[in-house]
Amino acid sequence: MSIRFTTKALRGVVALTAVVGLALSVAGCGGGEGGEDKPQSSPRTSQSGGGSQPNAQEGQPQTPMAELKGSDGLLFQITSAERDSGGFVTVNGTLKNEGAKSVVAPAALSGNETEIVRNGRSLGGATLVDSKSKKRYYVLRDTDGRPLTTTGFTTIKSGESLAVFMQFPAPPSDTAEVSFQLPTFAAATIQISG
Repeated sequence: MSIRFTTKALRGVVALTAVVGLALSVAGCGGGEGGEDKPQSSPRTSQSGGGSQPNAQEGQPQTPMAELKGSDGLLFQITSAERDSGGFVTVNGTLKNEGAKSVVAPAALSGNETEIVRNGRSLGGATLVDSKSKKRYYVLRDTDGRPLTTTGFTTIKSGESLAVFMQFPAPPSDTAEVSFQLPTFAAATIQISG
């Protein structure tokens, strides 16, 4: 009975997070060019409103907070891990192919949950581990079971970089350091900001 209650509560949290995330995305995409408050309130944001993913990465420092090496010349650089007031953590990064040949993204990156695998190639297998609280946090899913992460990539050409993101439930507010794990890559300890 406890597992059933926990499962129902988790579904509610995931649904609420998805709704809040979609509402924030819609609100962030709105607005006209003539707004006088925008330049004053966000001096470090991009001058072009080309979407939420690139804008989150443009203001980041050149030096990544962590680099994880994978197979076949793949490299994952984590550029930020930010706690949001909505109760989740967004990890942004770049997936690069530093090898000499094109690489098919390993299926293991998606994880092994049927619901996530059914939605195509993704980074749904990523986890955050809070050793202080002894908890593992998985990538959030929307109400249709789609992971809240970059999806739809298959082959990464030699020298190509792909900007990626993943959203997780937030660890307790006093937890600032977690271990980031992505299947087929080495693990790394990262700091959560915000």
